[in-house]
Amino acid sequence: MLVATLGSTASLELGLSHALADDDSTPRLTFGALEPLVSLMQETPPDKLLPLLVTKLNAGADLKTLVTSAALANARAFGGQDYTGYHTFMALGPAYQIAAELPPDRRALPVLKVLYRNSSRIQDQAAHHQDVLHPVSAAESIDSRHGGELLRESVRAVDWNAAESRFAALAKGPAGEAYNHLQFAVQDEVDVHRVVLAWRAWAMLDLSGEEHAHTLLRQSVRYCVNTEQQMRDKNYPRSDVRQVLPRLLDEHRLVGKPLGDRRAEDGWVEQLARTIFSGSRDQAADAVAAALAEGMHPEDVGEAMSLAANLLVLHDPGRVKENSAPGKPPGCVHGDSVGVHASDASNAWRNIARVGNPQNRVASLIVGAYHTAGQMDRVTKDPYPYAALLDEIEATEPDALIRQADEAIRANDQARACAVVHRYGELELPALPIFNLLVKYAVSEDGALHAEKFYRTVTEEFAATRPAFRWRQLVALARVTASEHGFPAPGYQESCELLGVS
Repeated sequence: MLVATLGSTASLELGLSHALADDDSTPRLTFGALEPLVSLMQETPPDKLLPLLVTKLNAGADLKTLVTSAALANARAFGGQDYTGYHTFMALGPAYQIAAELPPDRRALPVLKVLYRNSSRIQDQAAHHQDVLHPVSAAESIDSRHGGELLRESVRAVDWNAAESRFAALAKGPAGEAYNHLQFAVQDEVDVHRVVLAWRAWAMLDLSGEEHAHTLLRQSVRYCVNTEQQMRDKNYPRSDVRQVLPRLLDEHRLVGKPLGDRRAEDGWVEQLARTIFSGSRDQAADAVAAALAEGMHPEDVGEAMSLAANLLVLHDPGRVKENSAPGKPPGCVHGDSVGVHASDASNAWRNIARVGNPQNRVASLIVGAYHTAGQMDRVTKDPYPYAALLDEIEATEPDALIRQADEAIRANDQARACAVVHRYGELELPALPIFNLLVKYAVSEDGALHAEKFYRTVTEEFAATRPAFRWRQLVALARVTASEHGFPAPGYQESCELLGVS
């Protein structure tokens, strides 16, 4: 049980989806009492949507309902198969969580900004009257003892109908059990979007309730099938994790073995983090499997994985000119950078491990380590050179250091932002003022689709990391914030004006 219980080809599938969308006789996937608001979210252009939503908020509507409706509209419109679409879905939950950190008059800002993005993408892709998700019939019978294996089998076969119908059958049972079965497909590749979408879909159930679990989780099923289709069409190799994971589970007799509770000392966590950061993927997975077999607590293993991902942020040389793009200039580290992606992925693997059954808890950490490792060719051996600036940071008062950090962010000075926050942490000053500074930019800036999500990743990992290491997370966030400043989020200014804030 889950701890937190609460063949057709792709071209045929795409053609069928559009045909169904244009066929008035095809039943539409609807959402009961939420349907009017879901339809409003899906069908209304952003410039018209925001004033309507602010009016609803002023009349007593709550952000939870708005976010849930937007998530369902996104899922119905895109089904986990549109890059900007699923990035927007993955930002909805973090935006809602960020809202709770803000003063009452600004609380709606992060949500409205992402709802604007959601509406914009739906309109841009003409998905306001064309749905990807439709009602699906459940398979007549499925062996729930092997539901995950059967689902994975249909994904690997690129059998859209079987994957959808099998998961629909599994989703008739407890949502937690269906989520456990889904992990067999999620663990089959190392792909940041595959795992983060799976986690954010599950986390959305805290807002939507389990009644919408099938709709939200089937996005991951379709994402996995779509990825498998692309790999087959382009003759891409499948990840070796498909062989590595079962081998390690067998070698270390981890299936059915009680999870350990041995707590690690700081040095052990640091050493495992360095092994994951600098080692090959096989070496990292081997090290994590061995640690779990030796009885180390899964939280400490997950902490090491998170710190390894954090090292990728702190060793990132910045985007090279040939890979730059609008909103992502040379030298930047925000958006789809190696460190941000690794951090968001490790956070997702760690969270899935927390809510999964014992086998998935072990498997998620092994695959998460495999995913995080093997990326030294994308970073520098030495950390980003901000340590030389530490001697220049003479202030010791919190307000002065906050001002200096803000100045560095506004100047896009990544090194100085890191140095100031590093010094602030060394002085053992309270973290909240730093979070209050950085959240302001997580709301106002676009972050190339990653600002909200990465902010929440760091917030969660800071809270879950021991004092000896936790400030590394905020140093990384300061660097990414300095990188993303100057690229304001579409819809942010409009939202400020509608709410009467500046």
